[in-house]
Amino acid sequence: MKHNLLLIGAALSLSSCAAVFGPSQVDVTVIGVNDFHGNLLPTSFRVPDPADRSKTVTVQAGGVEAMGTILANARRANPNTVFVGVGDMTGASPLISGLLRDEPTIDALTGLGMQVNVVGNHEFDYGFAELQRYQKGGCNSNDAAKACKFNNTFAGAGFTYIAANVLDERTGKPVLPAYKIVQVGPAKIAFVGAVLKDTPTVVTPSGVAGLKFADEVASINAAIPTIKRMGADAIVALVHQGGTARDAFDIVDCTTLSGPIVDIARGLDPAISAIMTGHTHRGYNCRVPDPNGTPRVVIQGDALGHLLQRLDMTVDLRTNRVLAIKASNVVVDAANTAKDPAMTALVNKARGLTDPIAKTVIATLGVEQITRAATPAGESPLGRVIADSQLAATSSADKGGAVIAFMNPGGIRADLPVNVPNASKQVTYGDAFAVQPFGNILTVITLTGAQIKAVLEQQFDNPSAGSNRILQVSKGFTYTWDNSKPKGEKVSNIRLNGQAIDPAASYRVTVNNFLADGGDGFTVFAQGTNRLGGDLDINAFQAFLTAGTVSPDAAERITRLN
Repeated sequence: MKHNLLLIGAALSLSSCAAVFGPSQVDVTVIGVNDFHGNLLPTSFRVPDPADRSKTVTVQAGGVEAMGTILANARRANPNTVFVGVGDMTGASPLISGLLRDEPTIDALTGLGMQVNVVGNHEFDYGFAELQRYQKGGCNSNDAAKACKFNNTFAGAGFTYIAANVLDERTGKPVLPAYKIVQVGPAKIAFVGAVLKDTPTVVTPSGVAGLKFADEVASINAAIPTIKRMGADAIVALVHQGGTARDAFDIVDCTTLSGPIVDIARGLDPAISAIMTGHTHRGYNCRVPDPNGTPRVVIQGDALGHLLQRLDMTVDLRTNRVLAIKASNVVVDAANTAKDPAMTALVNKARGLTDPIAKTVIATLGVEQITRAATPAGESPLGRVIADSQLAATSSADKGGAVIAFMNPGGIRADLPVNVPNASKQVTYGDAFAVQPFGNILTVITLTGAQIKAVLEQQFDNPSAGSNRILQVSKGFTYTWDNSKPKGEKVSNIRLNGQAIDPAASYRVTVNNFLADGGDGFTVFAQGTNRLGGDLDINAFQAFLTAGTVSPDAAERITRLN
């Protein structure tokens, strides 16, 4: 009997401990957004047709009003929910945010309860000092005309910017925290992050002056021992680098992922339970083996707030490990989701400040929409229009005497207009700004024919092996590229108005200042001579649209073989 009483007492004691210290397992939900780019309002997004998955249908997706409701519902279902960002929350933003220095976006994400955001390349668009202002607040901006116009004061982000691999070039020391541990209910969830190491090739040099970007894998892995010592129950990597998958975003555990993120995922410490990614603006939900060969979640949610990445994890608090994890991409269905009142108020305030400019009709197109969707050769209808607008703005002798214009495809941020249907065929200044939001300066340089050939060869294996960045070209310039040829020998038959380009001759060429400084890996442009600055790209684009009824030119300028 005495032994039985001891056993009963022990059981009661264990039961009391459990009551005091809580359960040993907890369900945690992580919701993330990547490549938001200040899109406070929903935009068109194509999703698989439920009736026929070989087709797609267009829905209105994204926007902070619907996001707020989805997050609130998730928190009601599981109070242990945390909201994070996977880079490029700001920069390349539509006018509703960009005209106000993206402060409405910072305020919105803070209001939505974001806890941490790994920096993306676009967080450096305005330079590191401005990124520091985004974190700390204040009105001491390098663009005083836009700063603190949304509010008289700017409080800064209520979330923490992180990146393990952004270093001071002089000292070699990190300039941002490598990680942040967030208390989510009883669990400590660590978020460790890195931005793509090639950030200097996709950002204006002044934006990353004084900074060095180290290897993503080595930088993240170096932080893991410290995170473990801090008692984290789970570790999630936020990596602003990505890939593409042949499977749609709603296919779970896909195995068709390719691109730079695959090698990164394979190298990251096995202690990391999942990898939330960005940068490539693709929706996927895949598994990639970790260094031990165990498949691990690697997920991305398209862009512009169309999809929210979601991880549902069961965490063991005693062993500090994740027992189970389920990943999904959630469509932010703006048409069928109630609006969050606080976000509606914020949007209305921003629109009140920007709509008078944004809603000004500047042109009527010959079609409802001119898209940035590329052909197999790599050129798009909108790319042709933009290149033509830049040539038109710089062709006169006093503007540089340009005969060719090149436009980087990554600088074309939206279709014109972004939403359809558009029965009136009218476009506004806001539509044009959404396409060209960077405020780049058109720059005319002199290149030889040989240098033009060399820069065209830099389009391939750019930014990584197997990827291409095909420059958009102006009317009258044509060439052929052969996919079967080795790098450096792909381009041939380069012509201007039907005449072969002379390797020894000089040509005046228009690019934006980003390309003129060698951006996007086009280093040959930086060799250009007799450099002459000109108009803003958005002004040239607007003038071209206003000058007449613009329709996309269907004539092939770039020919692809094989």
